[in-house]
Amino acid sequence: MKKSDFFYHLPENLIAQHPLPERQASRLLCMRTPDWRIEDRKFTDFIDLVDVKDLLVFNDTRVIPARLFGRKSTGGQIEILIERIRDAHRAVAHVRASKAPKPGAAIVLDRGHQCRVVGRAGDLFELEFDSAAPLPEILEQIGHVPLPPYIDRADEREDLSRYQTVFAKRPGAVAAPTAGLHFDREMMERIAAKGVSTAFVTLHVGSGTFQPVRVENLADHVMHQEFFSVPAETVEAVRQARERGGRVVAIGTTSVRALESASRSGRLEAGWGDTDLFIMPGYRFHVVDALLTNFHLPESTLLMLVSAFAGYETTMKAYRHAIDHSYRFFSYGDAMFLASG
Repeated sequence: MKKSDFFYHLPENLIAQHPLPERQASRLLCMRTPDWRIEDRKFTDFIDLVDVKDLLVFNDTRVIPARLFGRKSTGGQIEILIERIRDAHRAVAHVRASKAPKPGAAIVLDRGHQCRVVGRAGDLFELEFDSAAPLPEILEQIGHVPLPPYIDRADEREDLSRYQTVFAKRPGAVAAPTAGLHFDREMMERIAAKGVSTAFVTLHVGSGTFQPVRVENLADHVMHQEFFSVPAETVEAVRQARERGGRVVAIGTTSVRALESASRSGRLEAGWGDTDLFIMPGYRFHVVDALLTNFHLPESTLLMLVSAFAGYETTMKAYRHAIDHSYRFFSYGDAMFLASG
């Protein structure tokens, strides 16, 4: 398939710029086998769509305040988006400036903090922070919520909590696992009260999730890498769900990538590392039976992943329906539930 097969026109007014007042207030487009008929529902109905035999798998990554603003020693303004923390004082980052800083260049940040460019890593910059404080502490002091590029505003106070899942635990993501944003503590309690099992994986979502596919032939696309971890207890929870005849329901494409990355041998195994798994139509899923997800960017690898799961025609039909019925799109938007069983 070609990149252009995944293009669709989205009216700008359907891009959600703010979260709804309540996490559960979103709409839910539901499609299930055998006929993939479209149902327009509310997210609060999600509890009725899962069975006590099922296993829900969430991504427990935590978004870090990865956006920094500073200036060169010459006075030019700079914006930094941390992509990955290497150690207590080093990181790789995207740097936006009128002219790219060279190795050795100093960058002055807020509250007296500084960093300097020590090298390049492809399109990214290697930065070393001079403060005695560890980098995570610096980010907590002066960092901003790294809202996606399609949210056309500066981060606000509400984003500190709303661009974070209620079960976020392991810091490292620079973008939220957005399907998880719909769950509040009440919904998690309802899931537990119904007796539906839950498990967690970690996938630190990188900014590469927003990068466009730049080649027309998908076979030529080089997938970005993200750190993932699948613990032994989650592998066991999947085994038990299979044993009782339940489905593995991935909460978000990031949970899909973690589970499927850990099953590249053909069976799910505990482990961790970097994944560059590119899931597109034709991929054979090893673990995931159902998927809760938000709506994704045109020509994006995430839209291709959803198309691999539900089928290309089914997915594009769902997107046309969502646009025609004014669903809200992207990170703070509405959700879609796809189930093959």
